[in-house]
Amino acid sequence: MYYRTVTLIRPDGPDRQPTDYAATVKDNRTLTPRQAARAERALFGAILALRSVEECRAFFHDLCTPAELQALTDRWAVVGLLQEGVPYREIHKQTGVSVTTIGRVARFLSTGNGGYQLVAERLKADRVRGEADPSPRGRTGSPPAHRMSSNGQAGDVRNEPSTGQQRPHRP
Repeated sequence: MYYRTVTLIRPDGPDRQPTDYAATVKDNRTLTPRQAARAERALFGAILALRSVEECRAFFHDLCTPAELQALTDRWAVVGLLQEGVPYREIHKQTGVSVTTIGRVARFLSTGNGGYQLVAERLKADRVRGEADPSPRGRTGSPPAHRMSSNGQAGDVRNEPSTGQQRPHRP
């Protein structure tokens, strides 16, 4: 099986402008950029449908190989250590993650699409408010319902108190 690198246009960069990014795809599978974006959006919509850490755990254990899941958890652990200012070599000693991967995570943390930073900031804000449990059941107040909105967009939607109709949630 051969792999090739292709450039895809993603129309949802941090500033909502089209963003080019390279992806390595299987050569025996031909996807147009539109098909790739649709498949990616479907996956993210499925993830947003999950409502608890337990549901996420079950989904990701079904979706990923043990090695893929380990790579994801390792990268997320690196994000926290980088934000604490831990040197690369020390992160490598603590986690076993290669210095190359640590550098890649650091690059995306500072100049990537903003995803690492967004989630880290939200989790930090939850901890400050005393909402350590990331599952909706552990939060106080009305948690966002992660599902598809009426216009087919994946994301946070909330019911309008006065009418009960769904509206996009913008924190």
